[in-house]
Amino acid sequence: MPERTVRGCGGYAAAPVFMSDCAYTLYRSHILVVERKGEGAHMAERSQNRTIHSRKRRKTVTRRWAALVMGLWFTLLQLFDTVMPVQAQVEISAPSAILMEASTGQIIFELNATERRCPASITKIMTLLLTFEQIENGKVSLSDSVITSEYASSMGGSQVFLAQGEIQTLDTMIKCIAVASGNDASVAVAEHIAGSEEAFVGMMNEKARQLGMVDTHFEDCCGLTNSDGHYTTAKDVALMSRELITKYPQVFDYTQIWMEDITHETRQGTVNFTLSSTNKLLKQYPYATGLKTGSTEKAKFCLAATARKDGIDMIAVVMGAPDPKGRFKDAQTLLTYGFNVSAMYVDPNTDPLPDMPVERGVKEQVPLVYAGEFRYLDILGRDLSRVEKVTELPQSVQAPVEQGRQAGLVRYMLDGVELGCVPLLYGESVAQAVYRDYLFKIFREFLL
Repeated sequence: MPERTVRGCGGYAAAPVFMSDCAYTLYRSHILVVERKGEGAHMAERSQNRTIHSRKRRKTVTRRWAALVMGLWFTLLQLFDTVMPVQAQVEISAPSAILMEASTGQIIFELNATERRCPASITKIMTLLLTFEQIENGKVSLSDSVITSEYASSMGGSQVFLAQGEIQTLDTMIKCIAVASGNDASVAVAEHIAGSEEAFVGMMNEKARQLGMVDTHFEDCCGLTNSDGHYTTAKDVALMSRELITKYPQVFDYTQIWMEDITHETRQGTVNFTLSSTNKLLKQYPYATGLKTGSTEKAKFCLAATARKDGIDMIAVVMGAPDPKGRFKDAQTLLTYGFNVSAMYVDPNTDPLPDMPVERGVKEQVPLVYAGEFRYLDILGRDLSRVEKVTELPQSVQAPVEQGRQAGLVRYMLDGVELGCVPLLYGESVAQAVYRDYLFKIFREFLL
């Protein structure tokens, strides 16, 4: 026990007193209080009053902080309820999936959507995307003659049995890819566009980078490989599918084909061959429009399915389904759910806009144009008829004015919350006026 010298009411104790640290602390506190009362009771009372008031203030501040924290918490809950996708009790067999609305890119449902997996033949979505891109750029055309190389004709897996040296139009080759998932046709098209499959794969990876497909890397153009270096995710597949169907909707002319004949013309003669769609959803789901199936032992069964209903385009990606029927069932489940919870607000922005006054310009006004239409997908069941359109523009603009530059904004508000906006652009350029322009203006007004 430690030895303590304690102080009594009248002075220090004559002999040491032994006690524990805790007991000593309590004892010491008591003695000090007694001393303070003896030295001045009024000081202790004032101290006690200050303590009571301090406690009351602390309680008040604590209550206020608690109320503030709770308010912030409920605000955050409302915010997340507004912006986060609704996750329903959707039961699917696939370990990885995503549901996206195409025009807005909004994700409605996702399950392990960023998990890297083997894509199998849904790789061909990127092959189709680059093909239509090259057509748009004028590098190739649908009427091009595409020659099948020995390497292309040697592809296994799903094929349309193109012979070495066989010539088909690019239009027919696209049908072979989109309908029958022809690996031979995919390689033939890749060689036609880029000179070699390797060069084309480089284009594929560059396009993936541009689209923000951060978890994707391609090693072939058809998905036949089982290499660990050939991978993507459900989310990335949705991104490239969205790019394809929104920029090149003509792809649906091919992906909606159920069955069509092509003609093989080779040295052995002419033979008709029937292309049969691998996408059974075209017959199972009335709103189906495409897009691409895929399956290998490593990838299991995959599907990027597109569907359109009431002006809304959905993309459902299923990866790693255990059986072929499961992927179609999963996709249909996701698509049906998406259409059931979704409502689209569309403003084509065709209403006229006022001209903007121009200061110190060769023209006194400049026309304004919308940057485009506005689309908003609601999955929370809100009343979209209450959406308000608020225009924000300055009173005037000072020359020079550049055509296409932003002049203002149109904001779309619902119950005080902004849903999105559309820029307002200058419709033409207006140069800054110089001295001679002012003279000409004065002269013209004088003559008139």
